[in-house]
Amino acid sequence: MRRRRVIANWKMNGDKTIVDHLLGALKNNCKNITSELIVCPPAVYLAQAQGLLVGTTIGLGAQNVNANRSGAYTGEISVSMLQEFGCGHVLVGHSERRSLFAETDQDVAEKFKAVVNAGLRPVLCVGESEHERNIGSTDEVVLRQLDAVVNTAGIESFSQAIVAYEPVWAIGTGNTATPEQAQEVHRLLRKHIELLSMEIATQLPILYGGSVNPENAASLFAMSDIDGGLVGGASLDSQAFTAICNAAG
Repeated sequence: MRRRRVIANWKMNGDKTIVDHLLGALKNNCKNITSELIVCPPAVYLAQAQGLLVGTTIGLGAQNVNANRSGAYTGEISVSMLQEFGCGHVLVGHSERRSLFAETDQDVAEKFKAVVNAGLRPVLCVGESEHERNIGSTDEVVLRQLDAVVNTAGIESFSQAIVAYEPVWAIGTGNTATPEQAQEVHRLLRKHIELLSMEIATQLPILYGGSVNPENAASLFAMSDIDGGLVGGASLDSQAFTAICNAAG
């Protein structure tokens, strides 16, 4: 049975005081949660978060990484740098990276491969825009994004990966996919992986991301192929995020 996971993506939000508050609340309020909890703060707060999470089971993740090991890439962060701060997970292919920073499917695939090769766990984000959903291209888009990574890193790499389905039209809009809509895409992704490896498909965690909140979390997590959530805005509210974690169990 796949373990539930809840990942907090704080995006470009927070300050030192907020980091103290959010992680303090998370440690106090989620002591009895059996699901795996992972927090992805802005990179400048990774050291602070690492110190605050010592002695807990809460994992630390990064929001982005460069595929290169080192070099003249001003402003970028390598996998080895993230490892020094205890990061076990790295988001790759988030829709905001794709749309705002022009990351291609191949860029995402190279980042995924670099994360896997370093022994860390990539969280591969896939999802369609509102226009793509409206014209019936959801399946084509998410499978294209998935296959770009499979073709570059190999299906075996997914044995240590997490996939997150995040419909772009639901991120930060309040327009959450219904549990049935989300389950349909999650099942599509798992069935596609099954064609290559039944074992990996059975074990692969697939999370839902897109305006997850305390009101819809339980119904989303009740779907057979939804293994938890990638939570954005609600993860910045300690009460809301605690409720989502409790819904995950």
